[in-house]
Amino acid sequence: MSVEQAVTTDPRVLPRERCVTRYLLDDLAKTQPEKEFAVFEDGEVWSYEAVRRKVRTLAAGFAVHGVKQGDHVAVWMFDSKEAILTFFAINYLGAVFVPLNTAYKGQVLSHVLDVSDATVMVAHGQLLERLDAVETAQIAKVIHLGDNTAATDYEFVDFSAFTSDASAPPDLLKPIEPWDTQSIIFTSGTTGPSKGVLSSYLHIFTNAGPETWHFVTGEDRFLINMPIFHIGGMGVIFVMLCRGGSIAVMDGFDTEKFWPFVRESRTSAFFLLGVMTTFLLKQEPSEHDKDHSVRLAFMVPLTETCTEFYERFGIDVYTIFNMTEISSPIVSEPNPTKRGTCGKKRDGVDVRLVDENDCEVALGDIGEMIVRTDRPWGMNSGYYKNPVATAEAWRNGWFHTGDCFRQDEEGYFYFVDRMKDAMRRRGENISSFEVEAEVVAYPDVREAAAYAVPSDLGEDDVMISVAPVTGKEIDQTTLMNFLGERMPYFMVPRYIRVLEELPKTPSSKVMKHILRSEGVTPDTWDREQHNISFKREKKVG
Repeated sequence: MSVEQAVTTDPRVLPRERCVTRYLLDDLAKTQPEKEFAVFEDGEVWSYEAVRRKVRTLAAGFAVHGVKQGDHVAVWMFDSKEAILTFFAINYLGAVFVPLNTAYKGQVLSHVLDVSDATVMVAHGQLLERLDAVETAQIAKVIHLGDNTAATDYEFVDFSAFTSDASAPPDLLKPIEPWDTQSIIFTSGTTGPSKGVLSSYLHIFTNAGPETWHFVTGEDRFLINMPIFHIGGMGVIFVMLCRGGSIAVMDGFDTEKFWPFVRESRTSAFFLLGVMTTFLLKQEPSEHDKDHSVRLAFMVPLTETCTEFYERFGIDVYTIFNMTEISSPIVSEPNPTKRGTCGKKRDGVDVRLVDENDCEVALGDIGEMIVRTDRPWGMNSGYYKNPVATAEAWRNGWFHTGDCFRQDEEGYFYFVDRMKDAMRRRGENISSFEVEAEVVAYPDVREAAAYAVPSDLGEDDVMISVAPVTGKEIDQTTLMNFLGERMPYFMVPRYIRVLEELPKTPSSKVMKHILRSEGVTPDTWDREQHNISFKREKKVG
């Protein structure tokens, strides 16, 4: 079968050339070879022709080292030029991109590597020493960028060894289809370990493509200031490629560097998560506040500062509700006046608010949001190697978000609370299950409960209540340092409360709602008051 032949007549399914990485790169390099695709902080610029050439070279190198169409490749890298090329090169071969959070370590890292089914990992050398302390399942080969810091006996290959090779990648065994798996993105579980979201090319396209975010065009340059292992980083890179647009790549969010780079890169659109908006507004006003090329910003969640931001910087503000598993079902108009809203239902999706029996709740009442799309493969294809979680989420043909909303008479949706025990801190989703697993690994802890308490920064702080082993006492500082060695920085609790017993139901389930309602009590230990902090590890050099 030739690549040009269609295999479906469903008009809702896009042709390969519009949504599959390999064909997009081939077509855009041919039709607009000199157009800029990516600009970087160091001033380097990639045209479409240049990025295709780099991707094909890297894909050929990966193929030499065993990566084949359909393979899963774990990618554990800081945001970088190499990370973007790796993402595209894996997809160019028809393989599956499996990005891992650079903060992973311990049990969380071991679990996601096991679930990934990857035999090849591409990783930054600075992270590799963490592999020495975990089970790494079937990983046999590690392609590393930078010095190798692991002592574990893998087959190691230097990333730079094949990035200058001009050989061509192998021919495909079969065409890459829009419904093929493009990526597996891990998101935190709440009743178990992290789950791997199966995402097709059509899913990622629909998530933020031209039909969903119709106000973003191929003439825009979207700032990438979120990690590539997040849907907010990887997804935006991909859908700007689908538009034939461009990206400006920033090495994480930095308040002081933000506006200078935005101006220098001629950015026209960006995302602001959580406290990013607050940080920008706290800067001293300047006569240059409107001296930029930005025309729109996504603010998630929408705060009371929306109007202030719009008036000060002259930028239209939008907000949305989205998850890795779905495709932006709720999108706002520019500069919404309904405070606290996530927007209205977009075209192409159905949204309902339901009770525990999937019966729709009355207008104005609180219910779980469930979603479906009219495009096949327009949302996730389940959780990899987790049929139970897949069946639970996809009940009755609808995807159950696990989040509670209410809807007003004008059709606006308002987020109320998470049905799950997941928390969100510093832009990261955190599983209470995974936090608790690490806490109870401390020898003197008998049982633990992790839950969210309000933060003065407008998101969640992580709090744990612990009960000691009989006859033991828990030293909070020692426990905190223990957790800091085992957990990603964003998961480490801020607060510790020591109780003789945790409140339980007759069936011995911990009643977190009681602990959550009590919040930070006078007997709660706060690590910030003891000058203990944990920060994101940054690339050296």
